[in-house]
Amino acid sequence: MATKPPAGDPAQDAPQVAPPKQAAAGLPAIGHTLRIAQRQMGVARTARTLLKVNQKNGFDCPGCAWPEGDKRHTAEFCENGAKAVAEEATLRRVTPEFFAAHPLADLAGRSGYWLGQQGRITEPMYQPEGADRYEAVPWERAFEIIAEELKALGSPDEALFYTSGRTSNEAAFLFQLFAREFGTNNLPDCSNMCHESSGSALNETIGIGKGSVNLEDLHQADLIIVAGQNPGTNHPRMLSALEKAKTSGAKIISVNPLPEAGMERFKNPQTPVGMLKGTALNDLFLQIRIGGDQALFRLLNKLVIETEGATDEAFIREHTHGYEELAAAAGEADWDETLTATGLTRPEIEQALAMILASKRTIICWAMGLTQHKHSVATIREVVNLLLLRGNIGRPGAGVCPVRGHSNVQGDRTMGIFERPAPAFLDALDKEFGITSPRGHGYDVVRSIQALRDGEAKVLFAMGGNFVGATPDTDVTEAAIRRASLTVHVSTKLNRSHAVTGRRALILPTLGRTDKDVQASGKQFVTVEDSMGMVHASRGNLAPASPHLLSEPAIVARMARAVLGAASATPWEECERDYAAIRDRISRVIPGFEDFNARAARPEGFRLPHAPRDERRFPTKTGKANFTAAPVEYPKIPEGRLLLQTLRSHDQYNTTIYGLDDRYRGITGGRRVVMVNPEDAAELGLADGSYTDLVGEWKDGVERRAPGFRVVHYPTARGCAAAYYPETNVLVPLDSTADTSNTPASKSVVVRFEPA
Repeated sequence: MATKPPAGDPAQDAPQVAPPKQAAAGLPAIGHTLRIAQRQMGVARTARTLLKVNQKNGFDCPGCAWPEGDKRHTAEFCENGAKAVAEEATLRRVTPEFFAAHPLADLAGRSGYWLGQQGRITEPMYQPEGADRYEAVPWERAFEIIAEELKALGSPDEALFYTSGRTSNEAAFLFQLFAREFGTNNLPDCSNMCHESSGSALNETIGIGKGSVNLEDLHQADLIIVAGQNPGTNHPRMLSALEKAKTSGAKIISVNPLPEAGMERFKNPQTPVGMLKGTALNDLFLQIRIGGDQALFRLLNKLVIETEGATDEAFIREHTHGYEELAAAAGEADWDETLTATGLTRPEIEQALAMILASKRTIICWAMGLTQHKHSVATIREVVNLLLLRGNIGRPGAGVCPVRGHSNVQGDRTMGIFERPAPAFLDALDKEFGITSPRGHGYDVVRSIQALRDGEAKVLFAMGGNFVGATPDTDVTEAAIRRASLTVHVSTKLNRSHAVTGRRALILPTLGRTDKDVQASGKQFVTVEDSMGMVHASRGNLAPASPHLLSEPAIVARMARAVLGAASATPWEECERDYAAIRDRISRVIPGFEDFNARAARPEGFRLPHAPRDERRFPTKTGKANFTAAPVEYPKIPEGRLLLQTLRSHDQYNTTIYGLDDRYRGITGGRRVVMVNPEDAAELGLADGSYTDLVGEWKDGVERRAPGFRVVHYPTARGCAAAYYPETNVLVPLDSTADTSNTPASKSVVVRFEPA
C-alpha cells in the first residue's frame, strides 16, 4: 500500500560506498521499480497506471524523450520512467494546511528530495509581499495578481516566460503566443541549459537543429558511437535499442570519463535470458578526459582524410561545403597534443579508427557530456565533420543522434519556445492571429538570470520545471530571483524554486501527464514530440489529484485573457474549451503539422519532415552541409586542481530526486559525494571516506564553495572528478558558458579541495 511522505529530512552525512556495478537493469531494477511505485501509488494504482505508460492509447512518460517503436511491450517503461510516473500519480497531497504548517524559511531549509516526496499540490497558493508563508488563493485572484504585475512593467521585456520540457505542444504553442502578443521574445527554456549547443552546431552544419536518425536506423547501424552520455541512468530504454543493434551485428564505442554500468552490460528485464545473462554493449571504451572530445574527433578526421579511399568523395562533392578548410585544419592535428587532451593511448585511438573505417553506416549519439563546455558547439561540429567525411548523413543506419532529455523539450522548441525565433515563424504567427510579434531577440536562461540580477527583469513566470534547482551559480541565481517583483510557477509538486521567491509569489497547480483532462467540449488529449521527431498523442487515465487543478493550456488561456483583456482577438476561451482548436492553428503556422488533428489521432502518430534525412537536402546558408574548422580547445587544469563534471545519480531525473542512492555506482544513503581517481586522490592527499569542501576557481576570482562532500575513490579519468547536481550547481559560474549557445559549462568546473 502507499506510504506517507517522510516527516523529516533523512540524514545524508554518512553515505555508504561499495564497488560500482558491472551491469544495468535486470531483476534489481524490477524490484526497485515496484517498491518505489507501490510506496507512492499502492498496488492497484501502480498496475493501472504503469500499464498505460508509453502505450498508443495511454500517456507519454513524463521522463525522458526516448522514442517508442511501432510494436510496444506490455511494460513500455524503464525504472526511472516508473519513478517519474509514481511521483506524479502519487496518492500524497500537499494542501493549504501543509503550507500553513511550513513557512518559507522551513521549506528553504529542506532538501529537494524531501520537498518532492510530499506529493501533489492541490490548490493555487499565494505568498503576499512581506508574508512568511503561502496561503490559498482563488484562481481568479491569482490571474488578477499576474495581470497587475505584468501591466505595471515599464516594458514587456521586463517579463520572463520560462518553459520546462514537460510542457505539451498545445500548451507551449499557447504560451509563446501569449508572450509574443504581450510583446516579448523572452522565452528561455530548459534546452538553453542542455542541448542548445547541439542545436547551434547542427543548424549551422546540416540546417536543422535536430537529430537525423530514427529507431530503425539504430537497429541497422554498423557502428554506434555513444559520446558523453550515460544511457543506463538517463535514457534506460535506449539500452534496448543498443542491444537490438548488437544482435544485428553493430559495434559500439563508448566515449566517457566514467565507466557506466549500462554500457558495460545490459540485463534486459523484458526477457528471461536478458535478466539472467544480459548483453555486453561496449566493444571499445574510450575513457576520455573531460573536455577532450573535440581533440579526439579532430584527430580521427585527420586520419580518415589521410586514409586512401576512406572519404565519400561523391557525397562530399555533391552535398558539402568547406572540405578544403577542414582538411587543412585537420592536417595540423597532433598526436602528442591529442593524447594530452584526451588521456587516451595511441592504440585506443587507432582501434577506434579501424572500427570507423570498417563501418559503412555510423551513428554518433551524445548528450550533456558534449554540450556543457566552453567549446561544446565546436566539438559537436567536429562530430558532424566525421559523419560527413564518410557520407553518414541522409542514408539508413547513419546520422546524428543528440539524445534529448526531458519528454517534450524538442517539441517545445518546435512550437516556438525560443528567444531567437526565425522571421518566417513570426510572420506565420502574425498572419494567423493578426498580431505583431516583436522581432528583437529575447533572453535565454543565463541572460534571464543576469537581467533579474541587474534589475532589468521583474517578473518570472515558469511553466513547469525547477528554475532555481536547474540553473548555475546557485547563490547568484537565488539572489537574482529574490529581486523579482513576482515569481510564478506552474507545478505539480514542490521543488526548490517554490522556496526562493520574489516579493510576491504564486504556485499554480496543474494537471500531469497521468491525469484525465476534461474541458467543456469533453475529454482532451495533448501531443508531444520525441527525441527523433515523432509526434504522438498523450492521454491521462487517472482522476486529477484535486478538483482545483487546471490544465496548462487552461492556465495560459485564462492568464492571457486577464492580461490582454478584450482587446486580444485571439480565441483564448475556444483554445481552453477544445485543444483541437489549438492544433488547427498550429497546422497553419508550423510546417510539418498540416492536418494536425487527423494525424495526431493516429495511434502511431506521425514523423516530422527532416530535409537532410529525407532528401539529403541541407537548408543552410550555403545550401549544402557545412564542414567546419574551429581551433581545437581542451581544458588546461592547474596543478593541484581537478576538473569537475556535474552529473545525475541513478535515483534522480534532472533536478527531481527520487531517492538517496546511486545503485550502479555503488553509493547509498547520501548525495554529497565527490568521485576522484585513486591516483589523483593520493597526490592530493584525499583519503577515501574523508570529507572535503569543493571550491570552484574561475577567472572572476569569486569563491564558490560546496561544503562537506565525502571523497569516493572511483575509476574516473585522471585529472577529473564528478559530483551530483543540483548540489554542485553552486560551483558553476553564471558567466562560464559555451561559445555561441551560451549553455552553462557544467561539465568543466575547475575545483580545489579544502578540508571540511
